[in-house]
Amino acid sequence: MLRFIIQRLLLLPVLLILFSIVVFALVQAPPGDYLTSYMATLASSGSSLDASQVEALKSQWGLDQPFHIQYLRWMENLLHGDLGLSLEYQRPNVELLGERLVLTLALALLSFFVTWIVAIPAGIITATHPHSIIDYVFTALNYVGVAIPNFMLALVLMWVTYAYFGFSVTGLFSAEFVDVPWSLARVVDLAKHIWLPVVILGVAGTARLTRVMRANLLDELTKPYVVTARAKGLSEWQLVLKYPVRLALNPLISTIGWYLPQLFSGSLIVATVMSLQNIGPLLLRALVSEDMYLAGSILLIYCLLAIVGTLISDILLAVLDPRIRMGEA
Repeated sequence: MLRFIIQRLLLLPVLLILFSIVVFALVQAPPGDYLTSYMATLASSGSSLDASQVEALKSQWGLDQPFHIQYLRWMENLLHGDLGLSLEYQRPNVELLGERLVLTLALALLSFFVTWIVAIPAGIITATHPHSIIDYVFTALNYVGVAIPNFMLALVLMWVTYAYFGFSVTGLFSAEFVDVPWSLARVVDLAKHIWLPVVILGVAGTARLTRVMRANLLDELTKPYVVTARAKGLSEWQLVLKYPVRLALNPLISTIGWYLPQLFSGSLIVATVMSLQNIGPLLLRALVSEDMYLAGSILLIYCLLAIVGTLISDILLAVLDPRIRMGEA
């Protein structure tokens, strides 16, 4: 088991280097750069920059260097824990991301917890009671949850909450708590607003995971070892929870790798529609304005989350499934 974990950890630096090259190439791919976008914004407002100012800004921001030099400088800063300077905000990216990190973590972890705490029991119940009323009800809800786009669900629930309860849930705070220091009152205000984004982000994931759990558990319940255990007199729920559920969880655990960065982004469109103060809208703004260092830093964090999520999946799968441990040995 230790060897298994060490092998996965040794892959992390290699994967991060490969992902960093891909991410930097992607943020550099659109034509032009931040300075071009900045000059277009100035021109639309009737202002302009002379040639000397343009050259000075290019030199200051490193935009006059070739692609590989810009990448090496970016990587050098990353190795020293410096995510660079946001070209648009003229602030260190560490500060910009740090301001939204607590809210991003709270939203992601709550959505993850709600998704799993609902999906696993729902999948078990529907699999152990196939073709029953409760199975049909959950199946219908799962189809609806998968079919409705998250942003559409967000718009509908925001309207219902405001029209029928007179309560606006746009954003994660009321106007008076947006820029104030943390306090008990601010935490209470956050709790009043965060429940709706958590529900919206959790609906689609819950529906998908419930269907996966049901399908895999149904497949396991027909296998010979289950029939043998049942014939030996093992109680039904003890049998189901001890063996088939553990194996049916494997596909769900393997989704952590891609599900973790998706939750941290807060589903970009939903976060933009609801004006959530997490990392998602910040990434969208950085991509639109071609703020390459901010966009690259956020995308690299998502890549790191995907790698860490995959590592967690591998370790949990090895712990839960002895076949994986034995195969690795």
